Amino acid sequence: MNKKKIVYVPLAVDILHKGHINIIKIAKNYGRVIVGLLTDKAIVKYKELTILNFEERKNLVKNLKYIDQVVAQDNYDYEEILNRIKPNYFVHGDDWKFDNRKIVRKKVIKILKKWNGRLIEPKYTKDVSSSIIKNKILELSSTSNRVSRLKRLMDSKDITRILESHNSLTGLIIENIKINNNKKNLEFDGMWSSSLTDSATKGLPDNSSLSFSARISSLNDMMDVTTKPIVFDADNGGQIEHLPFLIRSLERSGASAIIMEDKVGLKKNSLFKNQAGTKQDKPHLFAKKIKKICDTRQSQDFMVIARIESFIVGKGLKDALHRAEIYSKAGADAILIHSKEKTPAEIFSFAKEFKKSKNFIPLVSVPSTYSKVYEKDLIKNGFKLVIYANQLLRSAYPAMLNTARTILKNGRAFEADKKIIPIKEIINLIKND
Repeated sequence: MNKKKIVYVPLAVDILHKGHINIIKIAKNYGRVIVGLLTDKAIVKYKELTILNFEERKNLVKNLKYIDQVVAQDNYDYEEILNRIKPNYFVHGDDWKFDNRKIVRKKVIKILKKWNGRLIEPKYTKDVSSSIIKNKILELSSTSNRVSRLKRLMDSKDITRILESHNSLTGLIIENIKINNNKKNLEFDGMWSSSLTDSATKGLPDNSSLSFSARISSLNDMMDVTTKPIVFDADNGGQIEHLPFLIRSLERSGASAIIMEDKVGLKKNSLFKNQAGTKQDKPHLFAKKIKKICDTRQSQDFMVIARIESFIVGKGLKDALHRAEIYSKAGADAILIHSKEKTPAEIFSFAKEFKKSKNFIPLVSVPSTYSKVYEKDLIKNGFKLVIYANQLLRSAYPAMLNTARTILKNGRAFEADKKIIPIKEIINLIKND
């Protein structure tokens, strides 16, 4: 070993295992080992967020005897950190030769050539990885780390993507769907427990007819079969005196956040054209609800998101900004600025002005009516969370209606079978062990 030689080893180390130790021991043979520990922000660029946060992982790694130094690697692209450290050796398992990291590998080799650096690729340790171990843990405890996960995702990602789930089956779809688009792995980061879709699936109007007890029951069903964060739609939260009981139930279930709107009286869905009779709560009274939740929650990572309805009821930008200031000071973790316009113009105008405030907090978008907006434009305007609030239910209903009509028309199911998935796919979606 040449102690003057620098050896760089990039690691995520969610759960330390023999594969990591093997890489580090090999690296030590070449010189002084510097571990580039990927931050949460870097990790989410290529895989799911780790169970342990960056500081927890750093404390784990820096105490290993083969490691001389730990530095933060803030980007999955190695260019900046390699040009800064200029290591003699770069050590990485050979598994990246065979997956979507091939391009990253080629770039590393090119950068190392500038100072005659060398890439060392130990054989990948088979049948063990942090992902495999983590999945086994999550299977045993479906609520593991859920409460804090949403906040960490919002801190780490440009935008966190949430999709409506109205039962366990839709939860499983969100849990499992992953696509590769332009060499990027894409998935939903969590689920939205919507009062609208939950009520609709039970044949009830969206006016808080469905009790919180029934809502929590549906939530628990989803929790039993999924691991991703869930955001709970609480309408206006009900009576302030009852909020502590709701929050305890949500935290006990493993929900990551509550979204509460600043309207009072019998709920009328915000997407209805006629909002006559709809009233907003007085800002300071709604702020008391926010503060009550903040005082009640057991975990500071359980998020309180205030939904502002000023645009819905026609009060405009000035009122929305006034409320945002008050809600932020009361302890809200994020602001959902709601709109039923066909473009995002008014929510972007709000974002532009609110970003100037010293009380600015992350913004949330629900693009139900302005669905043409791209996530990249939401990011540019300061939005950190996007909720696709009802699309799964809206797509399920016409599909089921068409199938029912087809069976009635033909007096048999054969014609319908051509347009629906085999029952085997549904069976395979649900684990039977």
